[in-house]
Amino acid sequence: MSANYDVIYRGGIVVNHDGTGRADVGIRDGRIAAIGDLQFASAAEVHLVRGLHILPGVIDSQVHLREPGNEHKEDLETGGKAAVLGGVTAVFEMPNTKPSTTTPEALADKVARARDRMYCDFAFYAGASADNADLLAEMEQMEGCAGVKIFMGSSTGSLLVAEDEAVRRVLKAVRRRVAVHSEDEFRLNERKALAEAGKPETHPVWRDAETAILCTNRLLGLAREAGKRIHVLHVTTREEIDILARNKDIATVEVTPQHLTLAAPECYEKLGTLAQMNPPIREAIHRDGLWRGVKLGIVDVIGSDHAPHTLEEKAQPYPSSPSGMTGVQTLVPVMLDHVNKGKLSLERFVDLTSHGPNRIFGIANKGRLAVGYDADLTIVDMKSRRTITNQWIASRCGWTPFDGLDIQGWPVGTVIRGRRVMWDDELVGLAGGAPLRFQEALPRG
Repeated sequence: MSANYDVIYRGGIVVNHDGTGRADVGIRDGRIAAIGDLQFASAAEVHLVRGLHILPGVIDSQVHLREPGNEHKEDLETGGKAAVLGGVTAVFEMPNTKPSTTTPEALADKVARARDRMYCDFAFYAGASADNADLLAEMEQMEGCAGVKIFMGSSTGSLLVAEDEAVRRVLKAVRRRVAVHSEDEFRLNERKALAEAGKPETHPVWRDAETAILCTNRLLGLAREAGKRIHVLHVTTREEIDILARNKDIATVEVTPQHLTLAAPECYEKLGTLAQMNPPIREAIHRDGLWRGVKLGIVDVIGSDHAPHTLEEKAQPYPSSPSGMTGVQTLVPVMLDHVNKGKLSLERFVDLTSHGPNRIFGIANKGRLAVGYDADLTIVDMKSRRTITNQWIASRCGWTPFDGLDIQGWPVGTVIRGRRVMWDDELVGLAGGAPLRFQEALPRG
């Protein structure tokens, strides 16, 4: 007797916990119901995907979507479109909006804005400030909360938490893993004069490697003192990779495609302020150190740090120009190109973008291509040769630092809870984004 499914993806090359091999994927009620030979099964929809790789849905655990307060740069709708066009099925959004996401009301407002308006699924970070530690325990248990985010280096509004005592208060207040932007604010202030007017190439001189190293060492000491787990975002230095390797019991590590791909001074010579982000793109010796961290398993996740600004804003003379660049739509193709170049395996890519987020954040029913999990799939053509262009970018700001980059490897389909939302560079159907659920915040009976 043949089985019946809602959807079957037939003939693809599945990459999951069981390795890489040809298999069909059967979906029922929005979840993966079978993986294997389904040639005798039937379904309302059957999609032939021979020659394509079927990956667990890619999760981008660091994006800035600017809503509320800066919708001229991006909003939840345009950011969600950019995500799924790039093969990303879910995002974690950061709290430095206007107003900042520092209260339960602000967090609930973001979830309400995103529900069924974003094409991808979503979660939002609660932002730690110097004076809201008493709210964070409640916020990290709320629907759609990815956890708590600390900015130890300069950020928007009240979100800077630079003093050790303020960091201690935040760490003591929460239970879940805390994500941290690790740059030492005091050193940044001391060195600000090194950011020379009109010279974006001085950005990594001002925000030097020691600024990050010093802060990460401080952070590790505070986390051990408090007995808490931390997630160090967008690591940029080879020294931090070694430091964090010695502290994997409490610390997880993120790197970005930008820091793995670009290098100073060439990126500033070519892109000017479009290459400006925090922490900065550094010299190739640090890029090589990050790749070593990927190869040795020290790095846990790839996040894009998607942080859009308009071209007009970026055209302001440095250092008046804002830091940040788009990234959610280019994460998958840029990293697949690295796979094709032999920098990492496709299995390692899956570990960094699906299994890693699932493992370290405890996402319920996401991040694995396995029976019982949500049918979130990123379907890619590893042979496709394309050129990334500004015209392809769906973000409202309409540009990418990778404009003109020739790559091999392209997302051709994005499936979320069994629904195709992108196919062959086109959006499909209506937005149906829903909040992610986390095991440490599930209701308890």
